[in-house]
Amino acid sequence: GPQSEDLLRPVFMGCATKNAKVVAISLGSLQRLIALKAVPHSAVPLMINTMSDAMSQGVDIQLRILQTLVSLIPNFPAIHGPLLGDALLLCFKLQESKIAVVSSTAAATLRQLVMFVVDKMVVEDTAGEVDAAQLSQVRLPNGTTKPLGPSAMDAFSVFEDLCLLANSEKPHFLKLESLHKTFALELIESVLTNYHAHFRKHAELVLLLQHHLCPLLLKALSDRPVFPLTLRCTRVVFLLLKQFSSELTTESEVFLILLIKIFSEDGDGSGDHGPHHARPLWMKVLAMEIMRGLCSDAELMRSVWDRYDAQNSGAKVFASLVTALKRLITEKPALLGVSTQMAGLGVTTEQTGSTYSLDMGGMAGRVATAASATVSGVVGMIGSSGGLSLHGSAMKLQCIDQLDKADSPPIPDSYIYLLAVQCLVSLCDGLASFTGPLYTSIVIQRPKAAGDAVVRAPPALDIASLPKDDPSTKQLGIVRAIIESGWPALLAALSFIISTNLSDELFVEVLESYQAMTNVSGMLGLTTPRDAFFTSLSKLAVPARVVSSLESYVESQTPRSTTSFSENLGLGGPAQAPGLSERNMACLKVLVSSAVFLAGSLGESWFGVLEVLQNADYVLTSKGALSGPSRRSILSPSGATTPMRDRSTSGSVPGPRHLLLSDLEPEALQLAIQRLFDASKNLEDIAYKHFVNALCRLSAEMVEMQSGGGSAMLVPDESHEDVASAAGLSPRTAASHRRRVSGIHIPRALRSGDFGITKLGGVAMLNIHRLIYRSPDVAWDATTGHLLSVIHTPYAPQPIRVQAASVLDEILVVVPRNLTTTGDLQAQVQKQVLDVLAQQVVPEPAALAASTSTTVELRRMGLETLHQILQASGHTLVVGWETIFQMLESVCRQSPPVRSGSMDSMSMLSTPPSPASMRSKPLPSLGSGNPSEKSQVALVKIAFQSLTLVCDSVTSLSPEHLRLCINTLGQFGRQADTNIALTAAASLLWSVSDAIQSKRKNADEEPEYSDLWMFLLLEVLGLCADPRQEVRDGAIQTLFRTMQLYGSTLSLETWDQCIWKVTFPLLDSLTAEIRHLSIGDVTSSQPWDESKILALHSIGSIFHDFLTSKIMQLDSFSKAWDVFVNHIQESVLLDSRAISAPALRCLEKAVKVSPTLDLPPIVSEVLLRVWQTIDILGGTVIQRSGTQTPTSSAETWHHRPFTQESLVAFVDVIQTTRKASRLVDGNEWSLDRLARLMVILKGVLTYPNSPDYRPDIDSLPPVQAAVMETIEGIDLSVPGAPSLVLRDLSEYATLPFLAAFDVPSVAKAQTPQKRITYIAISKKTLPMLVELFMRFKLDSNIYIDVQEAEENFDLALIASLEIDVAPHLGDRRVPDHLVTQLAKILHHGSRVHESQSEEEIPDLSVDLTSQKVEDIPIYKGYESGSTESSSAVPRERFSYWCFDLLFLICSHTTSEQEHSRRRLAALSIPSLLNRCQATLVGFVADEALRGHLPFPRAREQELLYVLRKLLELKLWPGSLWAGLSDNPSQHAVEQPEIDTSQSPAQLIADAVKRSTTAHLFHFYPVLCEIASIPRKTPSAWVVPTKSPLPSLPLTNGHTKSELVQGNAVELDARTLARTCLKELGKEMGVSQ
Repeated sequence: GPQSEDLLRPVFMGCATKNAKVVAISLGSLQRLIALKAVPHSAVPLMINTMSDAMSQGVDIQLRILQTLVSLIPNFPAIHGPLLGDALLLCFKLQESKIAVVSSTAAATLRQLVMFVVDKMVVEDTAGEVDAAQLSQVRLPNGTTKPLGPSAMDAFSVFEDLCLLANSEKPHFLKLESLHKTFALELIESVLTNYHAHFRKHAELVLLLQHHLCPLLLKALSDRPVFPLTLRCTRVVFLLLKQFSSELTTESEVFLILLIKIFSEDGDGSGDHGPHHARPLWMKVLAMEIMRGLCSDAELMRSVWDRYDAQNSGAKVFASLVTALKRLITEKPALLGVSTQMAGLGVTTEQTGSTYSLDMGGMAGRVATAASATVSGVVGMIGSSGGLSLHGSAMKLQCIDQLDKADSPPIPDSYIYLLAVQCLVSLCDGLASFTGPLYTSIVIQRPKAAGDAVVRAPPALDIASLPKDDPSTKQLGIVRAIIESGWPALLAALSFIISTNLSDELFVEVLESYQAMTNVSGMLGLTTPRDAFFTSLSKLAVPARVVSSLESYVESQTPRSTTSFSENLGLGGPAQAPGLSERNMACLKVLVSSAVFLAGSLGESWFGVLEVLQNADYVLTSKGALSGPSRRSILSPSGATTPMRDRSTSGSVPGPRHLLLSDLEPEALQLAIQRLFDASKNLEDIAYKHFVNALCRLSAEMVEMQSGGGSAMLVPDESHEDVASAAGLSPRTAASHRRRVSGIHIPRALRSGDFGITKLGGVAMLNIHRLIYRSPDVAWDATTGHLLSVIHTPYAPQPIRVQAASVLDEILVVVPRNLTTTGDLQAQVQKQVLDVLAQQVVPEPAALAASTSTTVELRRMGLETLHQILQASGHTLVVGWETIFQMLESVCRQSPPVRSGSMDSMSMLSTPPSPASMRSKPLPSLGSGNPSEKSQVALVKIAFQSLTLVCDSVTSLSPEHLRLCINTLGQFGRQADTNIALTAAASLLWSVSDAIQSKRKNADEEPEYSDLWMFLLLEVLGLCADPRQEVRDGAIQTLFRTMQLYGSTLSLETWDQCIWKVTFPLLDSLTAEIRHLSIGDVTSSQPWDESKILALHSIGSIFHDFLTSKIMQLDSFSKAWDVFVNHIQESVLLDSRAISAPALRCLEKAVKVSPTLDLPPIVSEVLLRVWQTIDILGGTVIQRSGTQTPTSSAETWHHRPFTQESLVAFVDVIQTTRKASRLVDGNEWSLDRLARLMVILKGVLTYPNSPDYRPDIDSLPPVQAAVMETIEGIDLSVPGAPSLVLRDLSEYATLPFLAAFDVPSVAKAQTPQKRITYIAISKKTLPMLVELFMRFKLDSNIYIDVQEAEENFDLALIASLEIDVAPHLGDRRVPDHLVTQLAKILHHGSRVHESQSEEEIPDLSVDLTSQKVEDIPIYKGYESGSTESSSAVPRERFSYWCFDLLFLICSHTTSEQEHSRRRLAALSIPSLLNRCQATLVGFVADEALRGHLPFPRAREQELLYVLRKLLELKLWPGSLWAGLSDNPSQHAVEQPEIDTSQSPAQLIADAVKRSTTAHLFHFYPVLCEIASIPRKTPSAWVVPTKSPLPSLPLTNGHTKSELVQGNAVELDARTLARTCLKELGKEMGVSQ
């Protein structure tokens, strides 16, 4: 506004003062005014002039000027022309300042302002048409003029001056004399980098590039190189090529050729040491760095090809580039080193050179050979040093970005080669990244007919069929042309690079380039380059030397221990088995991936791919390769250099590896290979046919190669050539000498199987529907024809023939399973399958005569296949039964072996291997010799399995086929194989019998099928006497199962035949064989024993099921039953003891039948016959229970001890017979039979010779339990039965005490000795005795027993001694010792209880032979007291009767025969006193210890009895004095007078001994002790009686102290003792 001049005037005045501070303040104010837009446009020139004048001030002023300019020009867009030039001139001048901060700030400001100038042009273009008044004409470099707007004019002028200044020319617009070229080029680069798209819109600017910039750059690059200038020129060239190649076609061609020339010229690349004309290394590196950037632009590369190489007259820029890259990479192989991995593991490096030769034919072969020769040529002259890696070869900052350097930085020697590798990788990746998606979209979007399936494996693109006007079609054509022309150089370069010592990252990139080129060639239908890349990949994936070395290694490997020393030192040859390295396996992975991707278009090329996969599989699966250190952690042989890795990961956890280097374990690669074959199911029919034909061709050639070295294996009679030609494997001259991709001619070691055959089988399984539903010429004919040709080639190795048979058989099994059951196709395919199988199984007559073990094995496999077909699809067969029987019949043409009864012949019939084991591996004896018997048995075995399946569906067979089946089963039942014979006898004949019986229900067919059934029974009966137990037992089971199942439908006539012609003859034959074999060795009859046991069990079941309904109805039943029971009886008595229990169980089953009430007489006869057998067998048990076990073998055979099991069975038969008898008669057995039964049961219970006793302490063993159960079941209502049972049970209760015994131990037995205690049965019996006694206690019959008679005898004996002996024994003629003998006997007989401690107290008892009565040592007796419980004597009443008689003969009871009685009393008194003393003193001593513990009943009664008898006893006067004198007989009647000269004590003692109660004085101390016992003493209630000789212990009178309660009185020991003391008082006259 009007005030602006006023505002600016102070500013301008301040700037004019030349004062630095004032000028700074003024410029700052000016800058603020410009920012606030408070300055008019008219003042701009004055401001520029003012800043120009102040520019000579200090640094601060200069920086302030630059800041002001940055604000001025953007805020005043109308600044154009000279005014703009003046403003820029200020920046240019300041940029030349010597002061760094000013110079750098000015340079930055210049860049910003120049950009703003071009920005204004962009804004002007966006705004649209420019006013014509503002347009101005400009003269262009080509001499023409063009009107331009102000902004466009400014941009043109500035850029033109920059180009002129860079070329050291005078500018037109800027008033500069010169400018640093480097700075000018930097400004040019900045403009082109940011505004290349707008430049292309302005022709005038493009002309500047063409006429000014391009010559400048060419000149600069052609002159002597200076690093800063050349660096910036190169950067600008890169921009021109990248952004203006279409506008600058010629210039771009020149630049490209120049760049190629720069990096490809000869020389060592060193500016200091090389020739003068040679460009320095850094210049080559700069050229390679921008070339790397160009190669990464795939579209640019295609344009280059289309623009130059595609033109006939143009330079071949692209081809020159690839050639130059290849030449550069290979110029210094020593620097790059050699990858020791690529030759494989376990292979020396020197060996690899001779194997790099390929046979692809045409250009592919020559180029690939040249590439390989490059590698092989340098291997010998370089070591394993050097290599490429992103860490070791690259620069941290690439050379072209180092703008701040005045001189070239240090460059690694291998950096340029790393750049070359990256260029090649980018080129290949660019081709693939364009073609791949386009190929996929075209294939997917290709129109298909309605209902067609998605094409998963499409063919190659046919560019001619694509739309002509489609741009993508043209681009695809360009790519195709690039590959057609450049693939040899690319392949040569890649094949060399990948063999050098690359890091993992670079190796992956190169390998991906391989994959890209292979895939693109295949996608575009370029067969030759595709096959060439496949061939090279094949060589890299599986080096031929590895395969051949592996065979040598397998042949001559040495023990690890012999080479460990040299291995540790890194000396000698390979220290590990030949194998594939990690990189070999990565190449293999890529090969497989590409093959899968191109599967639909490989066609004839499949052969080469499959051949390499075969070798890879061989290496990966070989034992040497797998056992050696072939894991990823061990990548090279000892002493070799490991491949370079990025060192940045060293010492830390490595990051995730690239996909191509992961999952490289042999198992993963084998899975990848398998996926390739799995992809065959996605192929179209034509492609699949090519694939299968290639597989067959590969297999045929390998079989032919391996057969050529095996001529020694040929059968002499066979013609090699004829067989080979017939099999389709005749040698072809061209193929037999062809050098294979694998480098193998004839393997030195026969491989275990053929790869092609294996994979052919897998492919067939995946494409099974193709085999079934497509025309046979697509897959069926080729597959089966090749496999049959291998099978029928006699000179082929045996394992391969077996393998071919296995694969063929698997196909033949699976095809019927996947076949539909409708339509005509079913019969056709079934016929195809069975016809092919018959060619394998049924040999020709000539071949059968010259049969070998291999032929037998192949036939066996075919028979197994037949078995599987029948198993899975037999129910669907509509045709081919005749063929099936023909195959089965071809096995059994030889006559069956004749059965021999000798053990030697039976030992040869050993069981062969099971079908499963024979299926899993070939017979070990297979070779080219004659087939062994074992092989023939194997054929029979497999055929029999098929026959088994036929029998499973036997119901569908016609009568003719059924009869044939029975005949065949009969033949197989007599074969040497026990399993086959057993199955025929036990299983299959049973199933046939079942089928016959099911059809016999039809009345019309009944006669025919009845005849078949009877014929079958005869066949089975014949097998029941087979010498092999398994077969024999199986036949027995089948025989009786058949009879048991269909017995209810048989007539009585048939049953009669079954009993007399089948059952009993079978028992007779088995028994006769057992008796015959047992003559020499008892154990040899064991198998026959088991067969007889089985027969008895089956016969028992038959009798149990059909006795009443069928067998009893027979006229010959009585005779038949007698024969049957006799068989059982003889089996128990005469056969092995193992047969006894089953025989008795058989009889038990028969008797268990519930008889009908219609036939009581017959049933009674049946049971009577059984009882007779029981009686006989029971007698045998009783007889043997009292004898020792025989020792001789003859005796052992006829007198083997009964086992507990057989005794249990015997008792069970008794129980069953009793129950049946009670059912029939309704009554219990008679008393006589019961008595016999109890005798038998007692004999069974106490049988002492069994070898298998069980413990009988806690529970009843089976025999005792069975006996007790039988006794419990006796009906006690029968008169006499309770007494009978009580008597035997009483004996059972005493068995632990009377009959326990130790079982004799078996020699060398480890088990502890057993003891039969009978404790459990005693515990079981006692409660039963109590219960039975309480139940029958009122029955007088139970008391009639032996004990009563024994007591009567005892009483009579005592009475006789009292009446007949005692009165006369004291006669003078009887000597004293004889008289005293009666008292001693009565003393001994009067013992009421027995105690072990009685003999341990010698001082408390007097010897019976002594007539002395010692003093009572009462106090001493305390020390010998005991708490032991004594046991009562068995006959207590007899003891008291003896005691009574002892008291009687010592007492004064009668005056008859006084002299004799007094003498007897005097001689007997010592025994009486000693007897009483033992009781009284023993009680006192024990009572002190026992306290309140009660005495046993017998001792309490004995004490009370002694006290009472002592109280009642009245002696003859002087008897005790005489008894204690030296001559009792002399003083018995008269004693001498009392000697009054004695002391009072002696006088009293002498007088006491003459008293009638002298015995009480004798026991005075003991009586005092008893009377003074504080505790309760023994007591009892008694009924008083005056009997002189009572029958009970406590009978005679009572004292005054007795408490009378009714008729009974209570007596206690203390009271009786006190009463005795009172009697003493009376005798002494001290009591009233």
